[in-house]
Amino acid sequence: MQRKALETLVKWKANPHKKALLITGARQIGKTYLVRQFAKQYYENFYEINFLTSPKASQIFDGDLDANTIIANLSAFLHTKLVPKKSLIFLDEIQECPNARTAIKFLVEDGRFDYIESGSLLGVNYKVVPSYPVGFEQILQMYPMDFEEFCIANSITTNTLDYLKQCFESTTKVTASIHQTMSDLFRYYIVVGGMPEVVKIFVDTHDIGLVIEKQKDILAQYRQDITKYTLDNKVKVTNIFEQIPAQLDEKNRRFKLSSISKTARLRDYDDAFMWLKVAGVALCCYNLTEPKIPLKINEQSRLFKLFLSDCGLLCAMSLENVQFDILQGDLSVNMGSILENVFAKEFVAQGFALRYLNKRTVGELDFVLQQGSSVLPIEIKSGKTYQAHAALDHALEVKDWNLKKGYVFCQANLETKGKITYLPWYMVMFLKPLTVKDLKVEVKITNVD
Repeated sequence: MQRKALETLVKWKANPHKKALLITGARQIGKTYLVRQFAKQYYENFYEINFLTSPKASQIFDGDLDANTIIANLSAFLHTKLVPKKSLIFLDEIQECPNARTAIKFLVEDGRFDYIESGSLLGVNYKVVPSYPVGFEQILQMYPMDFEEFCIANSITTNTLDYLKQCFESTTKVTASIHQTMSDLFRYYIVVGGMPEVVKIFVDTHDIGLVIEKQKDILAQYRQDITKYTLDNKVKVTNIFEQIPAQLDEKNRRFKLSSISKTARLRDYDDAFMWLKVAGVALCCYNLTEPKIPLKINEQSRLFKLFLSDCGLLCAMSLENVQFDILQGDLSVNMGSILENVFAKEFVAQGFALRYLNKRTVGELDFVLQQGSSVLPIEIKSGKTYQAHAALDHALEVKDWNLKKGYVFCQANLETKGKITYLPWYMVMFLKPLTVKDLKVEVKITNVD
């Protein structure tokens, strides 16, 4: 499975002053596979230690944490001589060995080897790290495969993707045949999702039964992680996790603790929500008081939607056999909640923070994204009445908000009417936030005598 994160690893290796690379994210999203493929292409020697499958490996870091001692211990444990300057050492499931995380500082300072760490539950309160290697780690947050990666896995060519990107940038309609192909592929993605093993099963077999079986295996592992790693909040975390599909089916999709218990209070569940978020299992989307820059200061942290990190897993949790209807193009089932989850996951993978707007005077906007100094109001439509979007119309009319344009993602082809651009679902892969490298300024300096 081709992952765009590989580009980050290549740039990291090329940095002569590189830190250790810490790759984090939920389980089963392909972190270990990515590192192995990267090492195979770019290093002469590769040494891997998995602290979950080899618990005794933690003893490497039990004594002195100076680089010479640790490297000697690593060599003894691996039964091989380590080759400096040409080797990558991979410490997988590093959350199981807190001392290894602390030792990274000394290993990076030593400089003989390159180091990648990986873990799935690095932010949860599981095992206490004696001292974090602040300033010695570059962090890479990974997510399940996004739709563009799913397209590549399903043999969509670079030429086709380039053509679609040109259509997006020029707001030009896509040819009918390509539009139909991509729309069908997006429906497959709704059901399959982006967990690499699940995607591989789909690509190799197109057997949805096998896809669902693997998705349920992954969900079972998530439930096991909750039991193993949540310490004092097992019941609360489990209740929230199991409620996600039902809560997204509610009218405004906002998570309400009253569904768990009428006496439940958010302050009592803060740690449970945070566990799911930090573990990469759930995505929080916060309501805004108003869609004005900077959006962060307008967040209402007590009002939020909770999405699952992968849309395919959400289908496996909630839709039972409706997957088959979706794949055959029958969208009579209420697709709103599933589609919103797809887009939430896509936006996060692209680097957007998730926010929405629900105001009595305007209505509800499914998402409000910040793109540099611009605010993008977005509606997600599952049916044929996609041109009915009262909340978006009202928001664009509020002069104080100064919203320049809005997007509606729908089944239809690309079209622009006034301030609103209608985009086919699959074009979500081209909507990206501005990065620092995109923000260029012209500097004029006048000498004053």
